[in-house]
Amino acid sequence: MFAFEGWWISDFKSFINQEKAVLNIDAVEETELLMISLEDYEKMMLEIPVMDRYFRILYQNSLVTKDYRLIASNSYTAEEKYLELAQKNPEMIKRIPHNLIASFLGLAPETVSRIRKKLLLKNQL
Repeated sequence: MFAFEGWWISDFKSFINQEKAVLNIDAVEETELLMISLEDYEKMMLEIPVMDRYFRILYQNSLVTKDYRLIASNSYTAEEKYLELAQKNPEMIKRIPHNLIASFLGLAPETVSRIRKKLLLKNQL
């Protein structure tokens, strides 16, 4: 996953279950990190209803995105995956190193390089 300004990212399963994290978060740009304990998170949800609603909407959107990503990874060609990402998230293509984009799409970095070269030749990128 990638996150930009104003986005939230976490290993939510490990946070909620208070388990050792399985997912890592690496910053590729200067980043401000906010941390909250599970106890404070639960307290915030109870005491500030707008935050409960805000996070519920975030989780709903995250679930929809993950479902769609799973479908795309099983149904789309490598080029279709890259093109969709580039069209829906052009900022990602500009800011994220290509080897990380390849990993995100489940592709080899060489495959992403070939696709980019092909698209540049077609002038689609």
